[in-house]
Amino acid sequence: MVSDIRLFVEPEFQEKAQHYSAVLSDRGVQVNLSVVEKINARFLRLNPELGLCVDQAGLWLCADGMKMQPDWKAEIPRLKRSSIKSEMIARACNLGEKPSLIDATAGLGHDSLLMAHLGAQVTLVERHPILFTLLEDTQKNAEKDSFLSPIVARIHLVFSDSADYLKQQAHQHNTVDVVYLDPMFPQRDQNQQAIKKQAQVKKQMQLLHLLLPEDGEMDLGNNLLILAQKIAKRVVVKRPRLAVFLAEQEPQHQWSGDACRFDAYFQQHVIE
Repeated sequence: MVSDIRLFVEPEFQEKAQHYSAVLSDRGVQVNLSVVEKINARFLRLNPELGLCVDQAGLWLCADGMKMQPDWKAEIPRLKRSSIKSEMIARACNLGEKPSLIDATAGLGHDSLLMAHLGAQVTLVERHPILFTLLEDTQKNAEKDSFLSPIVARIHLVFSDSADYLKQQAHQHNTVDVVYLDPMFPQRDQNQQAIKKQAQVKKQMQLLHLLLPEDGEMDLGNNLLILAQKIAKRVVVKRPRLAVFLAEQEPQHQWSGDACRFDAYFQQHVIE
């Protein structure tokens, strides 16, 4: 996990950058602040190493000539088109019942945003301090948008390792309706040559792959499935269509599309 990182900022946004630096420092990340004349495409190409930058839109992750932040506002058209009937994730997570739901694999938060829009009360758990700070900043920006504001009010961000969080819920005898899992790096599943032929990962995900550790992600997903089954009435795992099952557990039900599927595990007995 990244323990130190450069943060680039133009002079007019230094105060904002110092705020982010303090927040990240409290979360265990050493930030090296660099004031630069202009952060533009040329600057990003000349500084390809993984870093952060700050502008009027807030905090960004940057590397290899690109920059990225979770863009919840860009999801608005999809949200407006979505419905319980049209979204496979809605059927898999039983969103029509407005469930309490833990998203234990936050990513950029797009699935959580959709599930909250369709009625779920979502707890979004992220362990990486930089990604969590990006998500936190994105949520604050979304609160200012009239369409997104009531949606993000149903999303509670938690800065924690997901395994630790699920163990804590079990220890406290807390239960939820759904735990949702979308493990990173599924293309590394064994015997999945078809997955390796998929289109190049979107730019946002390319940067996310640079930030997050790849080693052990499948093991992490396997572990989370087992922990989630202790507290949830339903565990839903998003997978590439041809991927192996997490923890080699065959689900009780599947919803399959062209590119992905949702594996569901229903629990008869959870902690009361």
